[in-house]
Amino acid sequence: MLQSWLLSGLVGLGGLIFGGCNPSAVNTQAFAGQIVNDYSAMKLDTATFGSGCFWCTEAVFQQLKGVEKVTSGYSGGFVKNPTYEQVCEKNTGHAEVTQIVFNPNEISFDELLEVFWKTHDPTTPNRQGNDVGPQYRSVVFCHNPEQQQKALAYKEELDKSGAFDAPIVTEIEPFKNFYPAEAYHQNFYSNNPNYGYCSYVIRPKLDKFEKVFKDKLRKNRGSGQ
Repeated sequence: MLQSWLLSGLVGLGGLIFGGCNPSAVNTQAFAGQIVNDYSAMKLDTATFGSGCFWCTEAVFQQLKGVEKVTSGYSGGFVKNPTYEQVCEKNTGHAEVTQIVFNPNEISFDELLEVFWKTHDPTTPNRQGNDVGPQYRSVVFCHNPEQQQKALAYKEELDKSGAFDAPIVTEIEPFKNFYPAEAYHQNFYSNNPNYGYCSYVIRPKLDKFEKVFKDKLRKNRGSGQ
């Protein structure tokens, strides 16, 4: 049974939902290296969410205490090692995602789900704001049966609560693959605070996010890397 606080505040979440981004003018460069996935010795866990442009979602999850690392990338598709340009062509099956490594002793998967659903619009199929396409779909890629059970239960409770004016279309699927995005996508907001989209879209959203989730923010709100 989900705790009631998971549903709190969703009725008025309009100001937190992120719009789209258009990074097409940025030149790409392959991201060398792979993410280290073996965090078992540190007792860390992993969550993978797709909720629109990963510039925004990365900046949000990096602020949370208990989050050790956030990596922007592509998941859920059938093309190996896709490039950003390939994903934007909308025929690789991938979604733009953030892969979140977190300490479950400091922040739970349930709390990450709360942030996930409060910071994007889960009722618009293949769309977030001005960004349109399957790569911007709302999706939770579950790393184990427990994550899948929690995500499904949370989605059902949200639909029953009437928190949104339309049915939730968030996909909940088993995790299959993850490919890190190009280097320039990583820590984009932290590295480009004066970039137009960062100044006029991400920063105002982060200000609102930090007010709503102030009790969950890390003391030193850096990159989370």
